[in-house]
Amino acid sequence: MAEIALNIARIDARRDDVVAELAALREKLSPRGNVVSEAGRRRTIDTFGEPLSPQQVVERICHEVQTEGLAAVLRYGEKLDGKQLTAETIRVPQAELVAAHAAAAPEFLETIRKIRENIWQFQTAILHQDVQVDRADGVYLRQRYLPLQRAGLCVPGGAAAYPSTVLMTAVPALAAGVKELVVVAPPTPFGSYNADLLATCHELGVTEVYRMGGAQAVAAMAYGVEGIPQVDKIVGPGNLFVALAKKHVYGEVDIDSIAGPSEVVVIADETTRPDYTAADLLAQAEHAPGASILITWSPETLEATYAELNRQVAQLERCDLTVQSLEAFGCLILAEDAEQACRLANEIAPEHLHIATDNAESLLDQIPNAGATFLGNYAPVALGDYAAGPSHVLPTGGTARWASGLSANDFLRSSSVIHYSEAGIRAIAPHVQRMADKEGLTAHRRSVDIRVS
Repeated sequence: MAEIALNIARIDARRDDVVAELAALREKLSPRGNVVSEAGRRRTIDTFGEPLSPQQVVERICHEVQTEGLAAVLRYGEKLDGKQLTAETIRVPQAELVAAHAAAAPEFLETIRKIRENIWQFQTAILHQDVQVDRADGVYLRQRYLPLQRAGLCVPGGAAAYPSTVLMTAVPALAAGVKELVVVAPPTPFGSYNADLLATCHELGVTEVYRMGGAQAVAAMAYGVEGIPQVDKIVGPGNLFVALAKKHVYGEVDIDSIAGPSEVVVIADETTRPDYTAADLLAQAEHAPGASILITWSPETLEATYAELNRQVAQLERCDLTVQSLEAFGCLILAEDAEQACRLANEIAPEHLHIATDNAESLLDQIPNAGATFLGNYAPVALGDYAAGPSHVLPTGGTARWASGLSANDFLRSSSVIHYSEAGIRAIAPHVQRMADKEGLTAHRRSVDIRVS
């Protein structure tokens, strides 16, 4: 294929209103941004008979699943995914998981085991441990961490298969001690009919795999339907409908985040190889949608990277989708200097931040707002996506200002344990009594008075 001339946005941060430009890009990529393909819009009209917004679609599906149960899940599986399933066939049979594992290439299983080891090592190392504080007079206070009983894992399966998402959600949960894992993936060749995905589930010991996706899968796990008990928490990536459904059911169950399209910010200087940078930007754009943003203070690096983008994108299998994504959500930003580049990256608060400069470590402290940060020319985001150890389920859409990536700790719930002796309560009683008096809660005071009088 001939080289392509990409119509990708450019911002000269030395002159342009970069704050407004970045805010507009972030809005497009947020759950409010209505990032739905034309095929998705047509499917909405075919299914509901009217052009409902994604929020309206999700509210209707969740309500019907909550009130009708499995019948609604099956109905929407047929309408939206084109697959007729029954109460007996929606769950992947154990024999099929075993067969997929037996048929998997030994090299693939070796890779799964190595990645599992990397994730397990990292996730168990960061796992919260019980803490006890001992005080005088027989008083002790403890914070204990207990695993959730049951977690639901969303695995996409529309345009590509993602056994990596099974690893990046299931292994942290297993490291935390979760006993019951539920994997949902759409009934597609890339989803719950994908042999590699099923083999990965079996290798990890996941036995509950359901052929359902989208908002109906989220609702089924959140409310519980016939044959599928309610989970405690739902995690994992998905399209806009999955994100909005997770938002809708929060409170019935916990969720990890309300994630939007994938995104990367690459900070480059004159030492950064343009071919590396272009490859990193294309790796995010091929998610389609995916936001790929370059920030550099070197005009030469910017132009060389643009030339590499045009050359490399023409060689990709998903060329057309990647071009659409780059032109809709990509951006090349020329900053005044390294300090401004760091400020802009911090303002964007990206899911993935790749500092590919000569002094990457020295810039790290200037950019606290990022889901995951990759340092140097030899740490592409793909390493984090597939093998490094931290989960690739990360905050998007600027939420890295306050949100964290998924980890084993997200599958724990903490609770406090408080023990006082008679001497201990006598020592603290005057302060409790005084606070109860201030707040007018006489029964609170009496519960202490009766023990110390």
